[in-house]
Amino acid sequence: MFYGGQMKIAVIKEIKKQEYRVGLTPSGAAEYIQKGHSVVVEHNAGVGSGFSDEKYLKNGCKIESDKSRIFAESEMIIKVKEPVPEEYSFFREGQILFTYLHLAADRPLTDMLLERKVNSIAYETICEKDGSLPLLKPMSEIAGRLSIQEGAKYLEKPFGGKGILLGGVPGIRRGKVVIVGGGVAGANACRMAVGLGAQVTVLDISARRLAWFDDTFHTAVTALYATETNISESLGDADLAIGAVLIPGARAPKLIRREHLKKMQPGSVIVDIAVDQGGCCETTRPTTHTDPVFTEEGIVHYCVANMPGAVPMSSTLALTSVTGTFGMCIAEKGLEKAAEFMPALKTGINTYKGTLINTQVAAAFNLPYVSL
Repeated sequence: MFYGGQMKIAVIKEIKKQEYRVGLTPSGAAEYIQKGHSVVVEHNAGVGSGFSDEKYLKNGCKIESDKSRIFAESEMIIKVKEPVPEEYSFFREGQILFTYLHLAADRPLTDMLLERKVNSIAYETICEKDGSLPLLKPMSEIAGRLSIQEGAKYLEKPFGGKGILLGGVPGIRRGKVVIVGGGVAGANACRMAVGLGAQVTVLDISARRLAWFDDTFHTAVTALYATETNISESLGDADLAIGAVLIPGARAPKLIRREHLKKMQPGSVIVDIAVDQGGCCETTRPTTHTDPVFTEEGIVHYCVANMPGAVPMSSTLALTSVTGTFGMCIAEKGLEKAAEFMPALKTGINTYKGTLINTQVAAAFNLPYVSL
């Protein structure tokens, strides 16, 4: 168990399909090295984000091609996406995993982390006192903005859409965008949709949040309570629906149901940003950047599980700008003392010494848990 001094840190190349981000930039790695820690980077881990092995070497990192050796010699693994089954066997007891996990939608990964007694910290469940999610925010911002960009594309007829231009032109109606969920992703989707000139409706359960949309966008946005009636009626008129519902650490509620899809016009599009947490649309199933859409009930579904991976240069820089402080605290103090020093970090611990810590994940699978 690590309690201070030098920590051996590893940056692993992402092998999830069409994932090009990397967990640590060369400059970020240099900060660890300047503090006396060592950083090993898997060969070509940063290439997809524009960072060559040479850039890591110049900053004092070691480059290694043997993944099994990297895992065997490292105390903390820094990634972007959750481990995939091909990586499960590399993990060992006591190792720290610092990455996005989304365990409530992934029982096999949860079981592996518990069985191998990996101490895992999920970016998406690190929560500040004010309820904000600092490590999820930048990716939510990017996914929200991408959702309109991708939705607009798949509304085009050659991609299976109904052939609607979201912004319209003089003399015709503008496209209608409905955003279910008014959090960070929903707000960024709203900004993009308004910027394109679409008619925008946002639905949320928070009066305070709805007031924010009204104050920020004025008459450019209709802000409604997310009642069953309002969701159903709004979706019935939507050209593009954005699912942006989030319950931190938990599976997303299915607020967009099959019966709603039947009220939508064929060729309308749904982009489910919540797919990582199981999706907030009943018909959602994960897709990839190489095969991003499918059609159900005549509605085009875009459900890519790593949307920000499409813009890895932007995404990596945005992500690592907020993960570094937390990662450095772990390296400097060890996980246990770091969790005491940074209460927000404590909320990110999902599994510890073979025990499930996160209550939302426990509820998703009806598993026992303990509180740290």
